Amino acid sequence: MSEFAAGPAGRIERVRALMAERGYDAIVVRDEANLRWLTGVKGVFDYTFEFPHAAFITADQCLFHTDSRYLNSFEENTPAGSPWVFDMDEGTIPGWVAGKIAANKCRVCAVEDDMQINFYQGIQRGLEDRSVACMLPLMHDDIRKMRAIKDAEEIELMRHAQSITDAAFQHMLGFIKPGMTEKQVRNELENFMFANGADSLAFGSIVASGPNTANPHAVPSDRVIEKGDFVLMDYGAGYCDYRSDMTRTVVMGEPTQEQVDLYALVRRTHEECVAAIHPGVEGNDIFKLSKKIIGDAGYGDYYNHGLGHGVGIDIHELPNFNRSKNTIEIGSVVTMEPGVYLPGVGGVRLEDYGVVTENGYEPFTKTPHDLHIIDC
Repeated sequence: MSEFAAGPAGRIERVRALMAERGYDAIVVRDEANLRWLTGVKGVFDYTFEFPHAAFITADQCLFHTDSRYLNSFEENTPAGSPWVFDMDEGTIPGWVAGKIAANKCRVCAVEDDMQINFYQGIQRGLEDRSVACMLPLMHDDIRKMRAIKDAEEIELMRHAQSITDAAFQHMLGFIKPGMTEKQVRNELENFMFANGADSLAFGSIVASGPNTANPHAVPSDRVIEKGDFVLMDYGAGYCDYRSDMTRTVVMGEPTQEQVDLYALVRRTHEECVAAIHPGVEGNDIFKLSKKIIGDAGYGDYYNHGLGHGVGIDIHELPNFNRSKNTIEIGSVVTMEPGVYLPGVGGVRLEDYGVVTENGYEPFTKTPHDLHIIDC
């Protein structure tokens, strides 16, 4: 990666190097996370399911189609010296793409794997209408794979997002009381992040209590928190379109021995797996280690999700620590989040996130791993 410049300019260089290697005359990009990464434009993409934008990149052009709702914002927020040219053509976006393919005499124009079929077919129709022959191969997740390795600017944005997230946890330690509902805790948690620098949520916050903590992706409910409960909070702040991700499990009042032991097992799993991370390791091998530690303790049937995942503009990115094969490289920003979940009783998850360096894993998360006991 050192051969490329930093920031959006370097990202476009990387894409163009791939285009030359693959024999692409152009590529079309629709995914909003990919577009944010390539343009460096902050605070404009709203990550809806509308897909109102498209980029067309050749060896010497970076063209971007949007509509009247966004054009001024893009022009005002594009970094100085950017190569991007913005367009608000009145026709359809697939027709715009077909026109650019024709104008540039492209014979191979690659598209994203997850492009909507009606958009893809719209390009085909536009080419047929122009009597233009052009191959439209899939890129096989190439840009998403590039995004797995973060540059210095991205890392600093995520460090800042995590500082907001850590501060929110400290605030919640003094806020949570028996008698509150999960929804009340969720609302306070999210309001604190917005009041302290977050410009979005990383994802819909999970707040679960008591037996609900046995559901890894529990939705905050009207359940009233009681003395003796575990309370699990899985949440993160968004900052300049980058995300943080953290989980902490606290206990309301003095814990039982079973609660202490369960928490200690999850903490040990987390810390042993973190210590095993180094550049070049297979994510699957670290996942297997987590399964072995928890399985040897007799709780293997109660840990059935992946150990971790990449984070960036999207909350779930590459690489992964699960059953799939992927090599962990320097610059990957990943979570570690083992958990044990006992149906009808409760569960524990402990999650940090941070960057893989030449020396191993450096967490962005500053909140200690101790079991926090809320005075009741």
